[in-house]
Amino acid sequence: MKKYVIGLDYGTDSVRAVLIDTESGAELAASVSYYQRWKKGRFCRPENNQFRQHPLDHIEGLEKTVSDVVKKSGVAPENIVSICIDTTGSSPLPVNKDGIALSLLPEFLENPNAMMVLWKDHTSIREAEEINDLAKNWGGEDYTKFEGGIYSSEWFWAKILHISREDEAVKNAAYSWMEHCDYLTFLLSDHQDLATFRRSRCAAGHKAMWHESWNGLPSKEFLGQLDSSLAELRDRLYDKTYTSNEVAGNLNEEWASKLGLTVNTVIAVGTFDAHSGAIGAKVEENTLIRIMGTSTCDIMVAPNEIIGDRTVKGICGQVDGSVIPGLMGLEAGQSAFGDVLAWYKDILTEPTINIIMNSEAIDENQKQLLKEEIEKSMIRHLTLEAEKIPLSETIPIALDWINGRRTPDASQELKMAISNLSLGTKTPHIFKALVNAICFGSKKIVDRFEDEGVKIDKVIGIGGVARKSPFIMQTLANVLNMPIVVAASDQAPALGAAIYAAVAAGIYPNVQEASQKMGSDFEAEYFPQKEHVEQYEELMQHYQILADFTENNIKSRKKLTVDSLW
Repeated sequence: MKKYVIGLDYGTDSVRAVLIDTESGAELAASVSYYQRWKKGRFCRPENNQFRQHPLDHIEGLEKTVSDVVKKSGVAPENIVSICIDTTGSSPLPVNKDGIALSLLPEFLENPNAMMVLWKDHTSIREAEEINDLAKNWGGEDYTKFEGGIYSSEWFWAKILHISREDEAVKNAAYSWMEHCDYLTFLLSDHQDLATFRRSRCAAGHKAMWHESWNGLPSKEFLGQLDSSLAELRDRLYDKTYTSNEVAGNLNEEWASKLGLTVNTVIAVGTFDAHSGAIGAKVEENTLIRIMGTSTCDIMVAPNEIIGDRTVKGICGQVDGSVIPGLMGLEAGQSAFGDVLAWYKDILTEPTINIIMNSEAIDENQKQLLKEEIEKSMIRHLTLEAEKIPLSETIPIALDWINGRRTPDASQELKMAISNLSLGTKTPHIFKALVNAICFGSKKIVDRFEDEGVKIDKVIGIGGVARKSPFIMQTLANVLNMPIVVAASDQAPALGAAIYAAVAAGIYPNVQEASQKMGSDFEAEYFPQKEHVEQYEELMQHYQILADFTENNIKSRKKLTVDSLW
């Protein structure tokens, strides 16, 4: 009897499900569902860096996509043996004692503070600073040392602390908090005891300062110095964590009925999208996996004896087993990648579309067609024009920090800057500068890994940007001065989740073997162009000068603002 697994990948805008043949890794069916409330911009305030998502978007998407792939594939339900879920992170949400998300309760249905705090929500910058200051100065264990030495406002404790201070009702109603990947796994599982439910190792280790050396999460003494409510919450969380090749439970009766599956279907422990994406791309030692979408996550694995007791500074954590059990998982990334270019596209298209939609010269049908054409064609047009610009021509220098800096050395208060503009600067020049900027930010991550003794022999790109933009990929190969191969799968994170599911169901003995058997093939390779490498090295120096100037002045301005308050 053939056996099949389902991988669910929750991204920023949508959820994707794939149904995979465990023998060949072939995709039999796929389905995508876009978050309807998120699409309308509900519960978000971008001007305040507030990005919240209602769990109903995720629950509705789960039912639609999984039901779709089951029906499309024609596979008998009893032959679908396991499901694994990956999500963005850190994206925590508050739950009551029964594990029900607060925003599903009538009194919190429209309250953004009771919803999932999306990874790119930066409302907790001040709280992250407090955590970093306390970790370095309280006289006890530095709980940030395995998180790259800097705790980010994108992560678990900073977000919970911010919400607890901002909303007393949510703080009092929240029995516990769960990462997105844990919450959805719990929703499907027949294991409904929060106290013993198996939480994700990668989520806990990379975002919540969990580490075996101090027996789990940071101590109550440490958390209590931030806020007494965090110390109390600590007792209602967890000590142990589990890797995603392990079983969280079986599919419960309610969801088996909704999805057209059976209660014999195994539910694997949840994970993050970047980690499962690395598995889907056949990650191995000395290989950097770049998941390139709205932001990037950069994932590596290394033997524990190579890392030893060293801590890799300025990254998003090093966690034993977070990617492959038995190996150290290393995570870095950029807070904005495709988002940098999407921002520029919106800047250009918004006034044009407004003029078109308010025009009396054309009818409503023509307006809609023009609007769609502009939105669809803008990036492609800019790319074609930017490719024509020689590197010898004067190009602006830009930073990629439009959503702060994740790594190296997290600092979400940093802002983007552009220099070297002139009256001769046209829209394609700025676009080319932005493409250069996201590639220079990538080079800083590669340099940090190598400076810290983590060797990189191979780079694999996955995600929409990697597959759809040869221009960006060629620029990246030139900037990194390394060849880059691109995974063929449209759904590498979902495929990786399916691979974890296959191991949890006992189809394969370990993740490495399952990944090599079921993982994605590669469809393209980009090689550095020798004639451009030196030119990019020079432009990189200008990027660094602008980066140093911007960062130093932001810090000086911040210090001046703080001092003036006294």
